[in-house]
Amino acid sequence: MMIGTMEIKLYASWVHSLKEKRMIVKSLIAKIRNRFNVSVAEVSDQDIHQSIILGLACVAANNALADSIMDHVIRFIEENTEAEIIHIRRDIR
Repeated sequence: MMIGTMEIKLYASWVHSLKEKRMIVKSLIAKIRNRFNVSVAEVSDQDIHQSIILGLACVAANNALADSIMDHVIRFIEENTEAEIIHIRRDIR
């Protein structure tokens, strides 16, 4: 059993209020949870308007599957939000 974790930092230049950011984050998290069998949450920078940091965890049978799941999530985020991914930190144990 392998556990994959990932921290994704996004930059949303058009966001001007926490309410607007919260709507974007909740929508993105719900889409990721519905599409993939992963745990995801906003883990940091909750009070900074244009910065979104998501933490994600998945359990897989092997390294290749965990890596594939995380690749699919990244691709999904790129396709479903206008926010720019500026940093990704991945770990598989």
